[in-house]
Amino acid sequence: MTTASVAFAIPGDLMTPTGGYGYDRRLLAGLRDLGRAVEHIPLAASFPEPSAADNRDAAQRLAAVPAHCPVIIDGLALGAMDRAVLAGMSAPIVALIHHPLARESGLDPARSRALLASERDNLELAAHVVVTSPHTAALLTADYGVARGRITVARPGADRHRGRGAPVDPPLILAVGTLVPRKGHDVLLRALARLIDRPWQAVLAGAGRDADYRDGLVRLEAELDLSGRVRLAGRVAAAELAELYRQASLFALATRYEGHGMVFDEAMTVGLPIVSCRTGAVPDTVAPGAGLLVPVNDPAAFAAALAQLLDDPRRRATMAAASAAAGAALPGWSETVQQIACVLDCVVSRD
Repeated sequence: MTTASVAFAIPGDLMTPTGGYGYDRRLLAGLRDLGRAVEHIPLAASFPEPSAADNRDAAQRLAAVPAHCPVIIDGLALGAMDRAVLAGMSAPIVALIHHPLARESGLDPARSRALLASERDNLELAAHVVVTSPHTAALLTADYGVARGRITVARPGADRHRGRGAPVDPPLILAVGTLVPRKGHDVLLRALARLIDRPWQAVLAGAGRDADYRDGLVRLEAELDLSGRVRLAGRVAAAELAELYRQASLFALATRYEGHGMVFDEAMTVGLPIVSCRTGAVPDTVAPGAGLLVPVNDPAAFAAALAQLLDDPRRRATMAAASAAAGAALPGWSETVQQIACVLDCVVSRD
């Protein structure tokens, strides 16, 4: 049995420029392209810190979905909902977990434990769980008690880029990621300060969702005397971002944790060598030969990896070729959407 209808509950602004929201946008559009009637259920932007009123609003919206219509719930909301919100639903739940909320950097230990408990409890109520990487699948099985047979890995699709790169001089080091502690932009700045004697320029592109962290980066940039070498670009339009990828020689993200990391796929589709950290799903996402991975929170190691590529154009070219080959082999979004469509059909047929 197949279903032509599905609901998709997403907290906040669907157009938020992050990998998770980008995945949600492509999934919503892709299911509609398959002929499915998809109802977008907007939830409060306060998730994953919902107020009591926002939990009540979510409960009302989700309880209204009929029993024959599966509901995909983005993990940004699902993991932080009151369990009663999900227990009051008659529709089957498909949880979409980009990365567990409890793994966000900078959380108070008590808050991290509370999120781990609520995510674990709420995942018990899901008919099926979709994750974006094998790493997250293994994590949910080991730490959250989700049976592997209830999990489908639907990695993000990749868009094919046309045209050749045109690296600028001095070499552009590009970092793309929301300005939040987990992305490790502070570590990148400290690493770049160790390379001040070399010719390079850097752009950090990403929306400043955490105002305190962004302000801290601005202060750190000044303290490290990086003004004129580093540009905190903030949120950039798609055309400008594409041009930055075209001009770059290196992609660098000193992330503290990733559930997948769509920006690494993006970097590989344009054939950029990658410097990042050995954490979360990064080792599974960055193809062998396409990048150098170092420990988390280690500016010295990160600087050494950047220096290797800045100082050795031949090695940089070899890694760029490996990156481009890996990018060309990535699945497209149609494959990702079809995987999840099959999950929806199976959930409904079981009911």
